[in-house]
Amino acid sequence: IIAGDLGIAVKLQSASTGDTLCAPDAKITLPGIEFPKPVLSLAISAKSQSDDDKLSTILTSIAEEDPTFQVQRDQEMRQVIVSGLGDVHLNVTLERIKRRYNIEATTATPKVPYRETIRKSVEGIHARYKKQTGGRGQFADVVIKMEPLPRGEYFEFVDEIFGGAIPRNFIPAVEKGIRNSMQSGVLAGFPVVDIKVTLYDGKFHPVDSSDLAFQIAASMAFKEAMQKADPVLLEPIMNVEVTVPEEHMGDVLADLNSRRGRVLGVDQQGKYQVIKAQVPMAEMFRYALDLRSMTSARGWFTMEFSHYEEVPYDIAQKIIAAAQAEKED
Repeated sequence: IIAGDLGIAVKLQSASTGDTLCAPDAKITLPGIEFPKPVLSLAISAKSQSDDDKLSTILTSIAEEDPTFQVQRDQEMRQVIVSGLGDVHLNVTLERIKRRYNIEATTATPKVPYRETIRKSVEGIHARYKKQTGGRGQFADVVIKMEPLPRGEYFEFVDEIFGGAIPRNFIPAVEKGIRNSMQSGVLAGFPVVDIKVTLYDGKFHPVDSSDLAFQIAASMAFKEAMQKADPVLLEPIMNVEVTVPEEHMGDVLADLNSRRGRVLGVDQQGKYQVIKAQVPMAEMFRYALDLRSMTSARGWFTMEFSHYEEVPYDIAQKIIAAAQAEKED
């Protein structure tokens, strides 16, 4: 093959789109192609559960062929997320999967990774786990205090046991029980963050106490404390920068406000305006398509995670109701 020719090479096991192929004695690497970034993400699953593994393999293969198509496995939300250049791109890909592999897939808006936390401190939360069967029983007794922490500090466990009320070897079991319970909050089952738990009293039995018993007692105390400490939902807030022509700025600002966004400032860059804002993630899933429509494809944006904030009460109630309905199904 000489300059200007087109060639075909088959069965290249380790090559991918954008790689440079050259002679072994004339090594060269050409500049890579800068592909546009995906702008729309959807959760995807096979209609038939038996096709899930096959679909996963197919999606990975398509992503290797098409750099504008991305696949991400969200372990927390238990979803497979596909991202592409828009509705048409993703629809064509799904149709291709159906036609070539005879697998039908369904899509949905990705789930938001909400969190739960508390507003106030509670103490004197007492839980006792006691179970007696024919043989050895189970016994554990704990008293805890729960307090809110500043955003982003996640969790702190404090041991204030004195005088051997609970033997030292059972303290890690209490912390483990708390940590395990934090995986599912009392409002909608989302992970719990930004709390401080202090263990300051309890009882044990020289024969019947065990690590498992103290884990269960700690879990019981945790749930009671959460219910009494004014639990609330938190949502992820994104830092967003939107670059648009000046004539479209009014429409874009109004749209950001309708998405519960807070505009932090506006900077000028030549003929364009750069709007900096913070917007809830839940409001941003189809923003790329809406921005393209508002600006006749002349605007673009970047987005990254900033922090978590409390969800407004009316919206939180809808989220909690939806989570409970999903759990019942």
